[in-house]
Amino acid sequence: MELAATTTTADRTSARPHLRRDWTREEAQAIYEAPFNDLLFRAQTVHRKNFDPNKVQMSRLLSIKTGGCPEDCGYCSQSARNGSTLSASKLMEVQRVLAEAKKAKDAGATRYCMGAAWRSPKERDMDAVIAMVEGVKAMGMETCMTLGMLDDGQVFRLKEAGLDYYNHNVDTSERYYSEIITTRTYADRLETLDRVRQAGINVCSGGIVGMGEEKQDRIDMLVTLANLEEHPQSVPINMLIPIENTPLADVEQIDPIEFVRTIATARILMPESYVRLSAGRTEMSDETQALCFFAGANSIFVGDTLLTADNPDEDQDSVLFAKLGVKPMALDDHA
Repeated sequence: MELAATTTTADRTSARPHLRRDWTREEAQAIYEAPFNDLLFRAQTVHRKNFDPNKVQMSRLLSIKTGGCPEDCGYCSQSARNGSTLSASKLMEVQRVLAEAKKAKDAGATRYCMGAAWRSPKERDMDAVIAMVEGVKAMGMETCMTLGMLDDGQVFRLKEAGLDYYNHNVDTSERYYSEIITTRTYADRLETLDRVRQAGINVCSGGIVGMGEEKQDRIDMLVTLANLEEHPQSVPINMLIPIENTPLADVEQIDPIEFVRTIATARILMPESYVRLSAGRTEMSDETQALCFFAGANSIFVGDTLLTADNPDEDQDSVLFAKLGVKPMALDDHA
């Protein structure tokens, strides 16, 4: 289905010819492995050229349909295949979602993200999804959805509804991907990203680190994202939260310095993207989070839950922000 009157990828890319999309693994590895102080200095320099270094964008994430997913993602508590005991739920009612969005806006969130545990949405659910997007947009917030793989018709409807961002993470490197997921391919992920991008919807795509991957896998994942036809407008970097009964429940936690290196490298390779410090903040010290912000992270999820995992509550974030002199970003501040 042809999308009329949209901003094409070519249009948006040609407006930003200064952004590199030809990074080599060797270049990215040299950045990642630089002396830590040099890496942070470079990342902070890049960050200051593109963003206010003392403002962080606040997003809220709501699971609008939980559990029962047919995919076998080894990290996920919502998979029906990997041993999780999480019960499947039905799609939330539209008015309940909008009530939660209103609470999020009142608490300072400027972007509202809605996620459903699907391989791809069924047509019977699309009317409700569209109503959610339109309702949140009417509140004056940015909208984001993560629904799995999309076909052309679904992308068209989301674009027409005014969806601002679509989240679809590549998760890890192409090499390591099949160790984590077998029910869809890396190419499937990239195809969905391309379909969304071609429609003129902003892309939110990142990955998860600490899944037992090698350092090179983290580097390759970032190179894949940075060499897309257009940089993702948001790049969430998640630290694995091991979930009981999932295949990755006993994976050793990633070293915090390696995590900060991942954030800094993402900032340097994708200088104008929002780099979101996502899942795993409950396991991070204030010092680790502060280093991530210095390394270029400028977006977080607020609220005490991320889909099914714990997240620091607003009081903890407020205390940390006060220590660091960081303020929440207003919608008018967004690039």
